[in-house]
Amino acid sequence: MPGGVVCEKGWTCLEVKGPLDFSMTGVLASLARPLAEAGIALFVISTYDTDYLLVKEHALTDSVTALVQAAHVVHWQNA
Repeated sequence: MPGGVVCEKGWTCLEVKGPLDFSMTGVLASLARPLAEAGIALFVISTYDTDYLLVKEHALTDSVTALVQAAHVVHWQNA
């Protein structure tokens, strides 16, 4: 990060497999709800093709666990 830029570091990204049809409703809610219930902060970036869930790096394992327990399929490569 260039000097003088205000930023908050320590986020990691989960990509929602897309593309998602625009007629689909509740997709983000179904992902955000289990994370909120687990006390995990979330920042979402949506694009034309898909959505990205940003969670703090220290909460990644708990995020994956919460999503799997909510019946989401998570393909995770811990790099």
